[in-house]
Amino acid sequence: MIDHAHDLASVRDATERLLTAVGKLDNAAVTEPSRLPGWSRGHVLAHLARNADALVNVLEGRPMYVSGEARDADIERDAPRALDVHLADLRESAARFQEAGDAPADWSRTVELRGGVTDSAARVPFRRWVEVELHHVDLGIGYELEDLPAEFREREIAFLADRFSGHPDVPSTRLTDGTRAWSTGREADNGPEVTVTGHPADLLGWLAGRRTGAALTVAGGPLPALPPL
Repeated sequence: MIDHAHDLASVRDATERLLTAVGKLDNAAVTEPSRLPGWSRGHVLAHLARNADALVNVLEGRPMYVSGEARDADIERDAPRALDVHLADLRESAARFQEAGDAPADWSRTVELRGGVTDSAARVPFRRWVEVELHHVDLGIGYELEDLPAEFREREIAFLADRFSGHPDVPSTRLTDGTRAWSTGREADNGPEVTVTGHPADLLGWLAGRRTGAALTVAGGPLPALPPL
């Protein structure tokens, strides 16, 4: 069962870590490249603020974004802003998301996200948690996958493994950190075709497209090529 209240608290904690870290930057650092191709740190910060508002839309029954073009235009518009403007926007948009999350609601209802994707309303706080944690790493300011909360790493590995589960282009794969195990890829009659073993940070990095998987150990074949998220 998804505990949306727990996840909302986790989003608050992750947002405070992000704001504290970003608050140590300066205007020049915001314009420098992030780890995401083609995006500066300002692009990442602008995306995080607009994503909070987009998820408020989802919780309140409106389209997540007016359009993909409008989403991209908003990010491009906001990316060059000064650090203090970014910080104020992040705080204010985060507060709007928390307010929407705290409102009485039927958390078992189905909501629609970007591209027609649907999910339980109760999972929206976790989706926001993912955005805050992974994009904090993407900023390249000293917060790494190894620094992510252990609970978050485990749940995000499970979430991404489920996302690729049944995909015809991904071989049947067993993922393990030596203690826990997850399954992904297409169905197999005789057990997994490939076993991928590694530290949770490396497993998550590979599944989320943040690492190549070079640190992982693979048995039964080559490391599977994952489709884009």
